[in-house]
Amino acid sequence: MSDKKLYLLDGMALVYRGHFALLRNPPMTTQGMNTAAPFTVANLLLSLLDKVQPSHLAVAFDTPEPTFRHKEYSKYKAQRESMPEELSTALPYVFRLFEGFNVPILRMPGWEADDVIGTLAKRAEAQGIDTYMVTPDKDYGQLVSGHIFIAKPGGASDQMEVLGVDEVLGKWGVERIDQVIDVLGLVGDTSDNVPGVPGVGPKTAQKLINQFGSMEVLVDSTDQLKGKQKERIEENREQALMSKRLVTIDTEVPVEVEIDELMVRERDDEKLKSLFGELELAVLSKRLWGEELEAVGGEGVGTPTRNIENVEHDYQVVADGMGRLGIVAQLQQAKRFCFDLETDGLDPKRCQILGVAISVSAGAGWYLPVADAAGAPDAAGEREVLKLLEPLLTSTEVELVGHNLKFDLNVLRWRGIRVAARLFDTMLAAHLSLPGVRRTMDALAAALLDYAPIGIETLIGERGKDQKSLSELPVEVVADYAVEDADITLQMADKLAAKLDETGQARLFYEEECPLIPVLVDMEFEGIRMDVDSLSSLSSYIQEEIGGARGRAFELAGEEFDIDSPRQVGHMLFEKLQLDPNARRTAKTGQYQTTEQVLQRLAARHEIVERILYYRTCTKLQSVYLDQLPDTRFENTGRVHTQYEQAVIATGRLQSHNPNLQTIPIRTELGRRIREAFVPRDKNYLILAADYSQVELRIAAELSNDESLMETFHRGEDVHATTAMKVYGVDADGVTAEMRRKAKVVNFGIIYGISAFGLADRLNIPRAEGADLIDGYLNSYPGIREYMDRTIAFAHEHGFVETMTGRRRYLRNINSANGTTRRSEERNAINSPIQGSGADLIKLAMIRINRELYQRGMMTKMLLQVHDELVFDLHRDEEREAPGIIEQAMRTALPFKVPIVVETGIGENWLEAH
Repeated sequence: MSDKKLYLLDGMALVYRGHFALLRNPPMTTQGMNTAAPFTVANLLLSLLDKVQPSHLAVAFDTPEPTFRHKEYSKYKAQRESMPEELSTALPYVFRLFEGFNVPILRMPGWEADDVIGTLAKRAEAQGIDTYMVTPDKDYGQLVSGHIFIAKPGGASDQMEVLGVDEVLGKWGVERIDQVIDVLGLVGDTSDNVPGVPGVGPKTAQKLINQFGSMEVLVDSTDQLKGKQKERIEENREQALMSKRLVTIDTEVPVEVEIDELMVRERDDEKLKSLFGELELAVLSKRLWGEELEAVGGEGVGTPTRNIENVEHDYQVVADGMGRLGIVAQLQQAKRFCFDLETDGLDPKRCQILGVAISVSAGAGWYLPVADAAGAPDAAGEREVLKLLEPLLTSTEVELVGHNLKFDLNVLRWRGIRVAARLFDTMLAAHLSLPGVRRTMDALAAALLDYAPIGIETLIGERGKDQKSLSELPVEVVADYAVEDADITLQMADKLAAKLDETGQARLFYEEECPLIPVLVDMEFEGIRMDVDSLSSLSSYIQEEIGGARGRAFELAGEEFDIDSPRQVGHMLFEKLQLDPNARRTAKTGQYQTTEQVLQRLAARHEIVERILYYRTCTKLQSVYLDQLPDTRFENTGRVHTQYEQAVIATGRLQSHNPNLQTIPIRTELGRRIREAFVPRDKNYLILAADYSQVELRIAAELSNDESLMETFHRGEDVHATTAMKVYGVDADGVTAEMRRKAKVVNFGIIYGISAFGLADRLNIPRAEGADLIDGYLNSYPGIREYMDRTIAFAHEHGFVETMTGRRRYLRNINSANGTTRRSEERNAINSPIQGSGADLIKLAMIRINRELYQRGMMTKMLLQVHDELVFDLHRDEEREAPGIIEQAMRTALPFKVPIVVETGIGENWLEAH
């Protein structure tokens, strides 16, 4: 008998349990963050490690992708409410907690956590290892055996009730463990929206299953039942069987991890100290290290000693007209002030303004309430306040300071005010100059000012214990909260201005990032028209294609199989059909690899592979895009208003969300057809797409100053064919399509730091050939090799790399003792200056284009930025003029020796234009 003990944690169930267990009196940080979830999970982990001392440990989490249950029953879990905002905020810290304890986090798209846990428990059982499933979820009873147990957390984090076979049978009142599934299926599950059989409760279900032995026997033996019970079972026969399938935990999930890889590892105290300091979990710090930690808000930041209670301040509520006119006069004289809108929501298209907070000097500020006497949004009051402030907001002589100003500018844009003031956004300034500190206002206040902004909960006190939103609070409470934000933000701006100078980021901040804010606001406001009928038509077509691809695959296989299961697909292709005697298996599970890359190599060998690939393409398009995009239209405009974020991606690239339009596929014909649904705003417009051609390769040539590569672009030659000629030592006539394809992969792979192994895997060639291709490339372009060596050396010395504009990418682990980690950072070092310079190039182009279109009074509007492409509503009257203006701005946004090429297209939809 093995002395190994595997503990598998049901991550999300424990997170929810922890959050709601302390709901009445949750632990809070001084900034008002609820830390119940990370606190309770940390306690549980410490208790496990101290008391039961598992030899193996892992945690499993659900993923957002639909599972086989969703596909069988569209209403599965459909009624579940969204995650509470407080818990959503805390969840990333829970993940950091597991990472700090070096606990493997297991997530499998298409399966739930209980499927992953069930699979690993069965695998461990086969190896004679006892498994304890740590969960409050009753459904796990179906997995219990002589080697598999439930460890159910009790009222306190360090108490757990262990349930074995006898305990589960007793609780469920059945004779066999597998009958737990039958009872679950009959009763259903309201939390997961599993219907079961209406009118059948737990006791009736136990009685029926004990009488008939199983669900299947029961539904086939209704002649032995009477009255309503008989009617219910007969009328809901298929629903009952479906419910059983829904509640059955899948124990054949292709989890690519071996049990031995889950051995308990030494915790990372550095990570945990930083985390516990940020979350102010002094009790846990004492428990682990015998000391309280004072690090919050980022690296080396102590617990703030200053707050609204001990710092002199003068925050005034100004509701009368004369008082407001006096404030405007002071603002006109100051020319610089912090501006912060208080709203009743976070969607700029829908939220209402409650008031405006303003500060012009440290420790002082005003709150101009917009709400009526009862605290409700007041349209007349809003118009009055905004009319007073609009001349200042639209003046280029004024500097406007704020934290995440794009939100405020968006709210104003939807009210017809297009802000023209110079901007200073503290969130963007911190993103550029303070890489070690979180960019929330509270964290920055702690780091820069030794100040803890007071949480709204503290301000409410006993007066507002039943009040939840700002609109329900007394105006003086909202004023203190709002004006303090404006005051502290203004003070932070002064500190950050010095940091920008110190880190060499000032020019990037003032000339690129801040001027881009109103450009993004204009784009988000404009949105893009989406033809839902076109999407619906494509959806219907793809549904037919999905059915056809599945049916043809079954026909070719000679039998039906689960086409969504990598395990069954691997069995069909490599064991039954014997398509590749050298088929690779995963090192962790021994399961055949059936990734897209693997299947692409086999597509020419058998039609079934083509059908499986096509099926996967269709189902992904259907679930990720066609099912979701129609719901993203704003009802008031009929357009999609995606949002862009500047302070997320380390290379400087913009991130799109709500919805993410940067991931719409373009490599397949069906994926490209989604772009057909994006159309001009009306008959007076066309869609214009302007795309940088091979911009990252051109930037690589610029940064490396490689003469041969630069000459290729100057001559306008096919860079991939030229590379093939050099690498393979042939003339132009000798370059085959296959040579060019491989050269293209090398060209783009090199600038991402690809290894010989990675290149060989991508091209399906021997590793030695991959190494030869890389050597041939670097010998042909010695400037690239020199650039790579120089850049890596700079990163090792300074801890960061820079783009052409001086944007820094900090590489914390560039000097890591772990070779894998270090090499990953070295790849980032090679690529970041290239990719980041591309991001800077298109951002600067967007600023120029927006200014040109606006100053010329043109009707053409910029709508989208997708990677290296910009999309416009092109007015038909400007079809001759606008493309040239756009191309010129894009080509000359940064000075280059290498020619920058922009390709434009015009059409009745995005696909036609692209």
